[in-house]
Amino acid sequence: MVVKIFSELLFTKEPHDVTVMRKEATILDCQAHGEAPIDVRWLKNGVKIVPNERVYLLSNGSLFISEVESRRGDKSDEGCYQCLAQNKYGTILSQKARLTIASMSTFALQPTSIVVTEGSVARFSCKISAHPPPIITWEFNRVTLPLSTERITVLPSGVLQIQGVQRGDAGHYRCIATNIASRRRSTEATLTITPAPLPQLPQRPRIIAGPQNISVSLHQTAILECLATGNPRPLVSWSRADTKSIDVHNTKVLGNGNLIITDIKPQHGGVYMCRATTPGTRNYTVASANVTVLAPPSFVEWPESLTRPRAGTARFVCHAEGYPAPQVTWFKNGEKVHSNGRIKMYHSKLVINQIILEDDAIYQCQAENELGSVLSMARLIVVMSEDRPSAPRNIRADTVSSSAILLAWERPQYNADKVIAYSVHYMKAEGLNNEEYQVVIGNDTTRYIIDDLEPARNYTFYVVAYMPMGASRMSDHVFQHTLEDVPLRAPELSLTSHSPTDIQVSWQPLPQKLSRGRVSSYRLSYRISSESIGSQIELPGEKTQHRLESLQPDTIYLLCIAAATSVGWGEQSAWTSHRTPKASSAQVPLAPELYLEPLNCTTISARWHLTPRNSVRLLGYKLFYHEESQPESPPLQLQASAHKHTIEGLDPRKKYHVKLLAYNAVGDGYQADQTISTPGCVSVRDRLVPPPPPPNNVQARTNSSSAVFLHWGRPAFTSSNVVNYTIRCNPVGLQNASLVLYLQTNEQSLFVQDLEPNTKYEFAVRLHIDQLSSPWSPVAYQTTFPEAPTRPPSNIKVSLIEADTALVSWKLPDEPNVAVTHYTILYASRTAWMAGKWKVLQKEGSITMALLENLSPGQVYLVKVSASNSMGDGPYSNAVELTVRLDPSSGGDVGLSRGFSDGFYHLDQKSMTGITVGVCIALICIIICAFIIVCRGKNRYLASLNSEITVITFVHYLCFLSGSDMFYLQGGTNLIINSLGPIQHITDKDRKWYFFRSDVKKGSKDMEHSVLSYQPGTTVLAYEEELSGSPNQPTPLQSPCDAEGSSNSEGSHETGDSGRYSHDETELTNLSSGPNSRPPTPTAEDSEDSEASGSAGEPHEESRVHLKGKESVVTDISHQEAHCSYQSALPV
Repeated sequence: MVVKIFSELLFTKEPHDVTVMRKEATILDCQAHGEAPIDVRWLKNGVKIVPNERVYLLSNGSLFISEVESRRGDKSDEGCYQCLAQNKYGTILSQKARLTIASMSTFALQPTSIVVTEGSVARFSCKISAHPPPIITWEFNRVTLPLSTERITVLPSGVLQIQGVQRGDAGHYRCIATNIASRRRSTEATLTITPAPLPQLPQRPRIIAGPQNISVSLHQTAILECLATGNPRPLVSWSRADTKSIDVHNTKVLGNGNLIITDIKPQHGGVYMCRATTPGTRNYTVASANVTVLAPPSFVEWPESLTRPRAGTARFVCHAEGYPAPQVTWFKNGEKVHSNGRIKMYHSKLVINQIILEDDAIYQCQAENELGSVLSMARLIVVMSEDRPSAPRNIRADTVSSSAILLAWERPQYNADKVIAYSVHYMKAEGLNNEEYQVVIGNDTTRYIIDDLEPARNYTFYVVAYMPMGASRMSDHVFQHTLEDVPLRAPELSLTSHSPTDIQVSWQPLPQKLSRGRVSSYRLSYRISSESIGSQIELPGEKTQHRLESLQPDTIYLLCIAAATSVGWGEQSAWTSHRTPKASSAQVPLAPELYLEPLNCTTISARWHLTPRNSVRLLGYKLFYHEESQPESPPLQLQASAHKHTIEGLDPRKKYHVKLLAYNAVGDGYQADQTISTPGCVSVRDRLVPPPPPPNNVQARTNSSSAVFLHWGRPAFTSSNVVNYTIRCNPVGLQNASLVLYLQTNEQSLFVQDLEPNTKYEFAVRLHIDQLSSPWSPVAYQTTFPEAPTRPPSNIKVSLIEADTALVSWKLPDEPNVAVTHYTILYASRTAWMAGKWKVLQKEGSITMALLENLSPGQVYLVKVSASNSMGDGPYSNAVELTVRLDPSSGGDVGLSRGFSDGFYHLDQKSMTGITVGVCIALICIIICAFIIVCRGKNRYLASLNSEITVITFVHYLCFLSGSDMFYLQGGTNLIINSLGPIQHITDKDRKWYFFRSDVKKGSKDMEHSVLSYQPGTTVLAYEEELSGSPNQPTPLQSPCDAEGSSNSEGSHETGDSGRYSHDETELTNLSSGPNSRPPTPTAEDSEDSEASGSAGEPHEESRVHLKGKESVVTDISHQEAHCSYQSALPV
């Protein structure tokens, strides 16, 4: 039989933690079930979310974020999200879900270079923070190392171990961290190998990298490293410090001594010891570390819905466990509950006294620690009476004395004749968790004096009217304070001496309950014990110590103190005696610092320590104590090594004087005196008849993926009545108490069916007899068998991250309670796929990424993934294609860009348009700057010629393009300048570009000269030329055509780092731009001659010229053709 629980409003789907890429869309689930209408709202970090065009609610209540932002501050979408659902019954709050943006920081620990001896061990380590956790691989001389070989071990924590180092291991090592967000490479570390000394001497075992204390979350993997060296090679073994056996089912050794604990559970916590032993000997060394298992909170006891009348009391119980211990918080209709007079929170209990109509709500218990939070809910229904009276009116309070206040009120306006009694409620107005007191009086009066109040305190009051069918609302609250009174008693004194002529007097301020107001002053009295007249000193109320000086040595003094408020002086303390030290006691111990603390009503703990100035050798201590007004008892002799003592057998509520001194061979040292009071003992209340004991030996056994068999034992007691049992069944960590399953039976066993697969359940049993119920039995845990996955992994993405390496990532199959122990990745090129030849990779169930390496260029690969567990294999996903370009220098970038576009970055049309416009503007600016540089370069060149006549002209020139294609340029300038100024204006209207095909073969002498046309009256410079000595040697005036053809491309320069994951965001956004996407930047001279560029073939010998200082001037040249003595015309 299933017991129906309140279900007017509950969540059928709640948000869960999620990690997403920036600019990626995500959905946080939230679906509520209950009586309509249901209003759904969302909170982020406790603040209400305002929907906008990017973040808005779906029709089912889920939150949709179209583009996740990672800006700083409040603009980032990272944070904790909660869903609020509300209907007429109240409001409930969902569990917290953290949204994290996938990221990768810089390396917190880089590998460092080391020098090791041949045959020993080498170790490199790196550490990086990333979400989700990255895959760590290592490269040797930029070639990927295998994860595990006979000598090489790579730990998932980022450690590389090399056993039996060989000379071939020398080189450069670096680690690679990869996740869906990025890929980072560490700096390279060098491994240097030195020859081993001969002969090799025996060496004791030494652990060079031992295990470290770690905290691991439940069901995660713990890695304990242990790397040892020695000669001969030591054997590594593991054990637990508590002598328990190591769980062999979840533990394995990785490499040569590293301990890996998978699916960690609470019983795996403890101290583990790694022991390295020399074979055949007893030489060993040990290193240890503590493994702490962190567990998210889970409920052991839930609150249950209650129905209570007005003015009644409701108690909700909520008990959760986890590590660290979870903190319990109560919510009422989605808002945090705070303690006040009526509402109390004791540990994990919520108690509501004097229930009113406003208490009718849904209450939730939230248990939270650093690993997560869970919630459970229950409803309080307040039963109302239709003809209840109205609240008492015009309540007022007047102070009578320091402990009494008069409270008065008027009768209710409606149904006052039905009032049978009034209840007066009052409590302290300051502080938290104050106790509320209640006094019930008859209906024949509307005045009452509360006379058990504390002086100098503020109180709050209200009144409730009662009738047979119920109670009224609370009256208005009224505040009033009591007057001050004289202090209830004096402070307790502590006395020490620092010299034979002084006494240091100190005391603690009185607590407010004893001071009964603000202490304005103290009066300290002291006298010699043999005299009746003494001295008095008044001290301000802020002081807590005073030193009496100019006293007589070796004399007993009596001291007492009194405190005063504005009302007057309180009673002074009893006289306390103290002997000043002897004047000749310079070598005796100084007074110890004494601390007294009452442990209970009959026991006091005394602790002490000597000040650093005590340099003399002690023989022991003497401890004196006696009740006030009683003679001093003989001292207790304590050893010099003692620093604490427990004084037992005292009387409750008594004041005791305690004195302590140290002594040596010279005599007694300075003494420390202190006074302390023992508290009162708590009376033992009569207990009710105890309930029957709970069932014992509850055991659970899994039968299938949906059924568990329970059986238990009946407790040992005698009764002829029928015994019934209630079985409580729920998943571990349940967040909704309404989903707890309660079953009834009169047998001692039960077959529980219709359970969820791969779900851990907890079972408890209680018995019922003679209208009494036992407590719940200890909880028994059992997990149902999982079912084989019915769906493939979801959200499969394949991205090319290097020329021959791809990253494949996926998520769990989209089905509830799926258990995955390992994933299988199949990948093959199209040709191999046609032949049925797949390559197979397997990854543990906790890993959702894999690297596909050694891919062949020019191939299209197909990738698919399946999930498996102990019950079977799930189906494979649809094949995902990945194209690996043939040319790594150009096509590789195309493939990489596509991979990132599919899996990492999604650029919309607006973004592409913005990028295109930006690039065009940048190119236009570059062209304008280049043109300006060219013009300025020409002017500087012309000004440098020491010629009497300077000519600016445009020379007709001829340039080979390719093969037999030729380029002809005709035209010139119309400006002729000599040293006297312009001499002629020439108009040339026909300036055209001509393209023609040459019939002359390459290398013909007729084509080795350019044709040059001259205008009448122009002046030209003629230069003699000398052929270069070497045809391959560049010349100062090399042809621009040749210069461009022979220059090395900057973009084709390759580095050893071929990866495409960058260390900053700028590099990531430019992944699509390949190394050959930008030509080399020309120099000024190259820019001037760029129009004369031609084929990039072999340079002509005639193009290498040498200028000399000789120059000749030719004038009056008519229109005729002349031949240049060099292939490319030189602009003058």
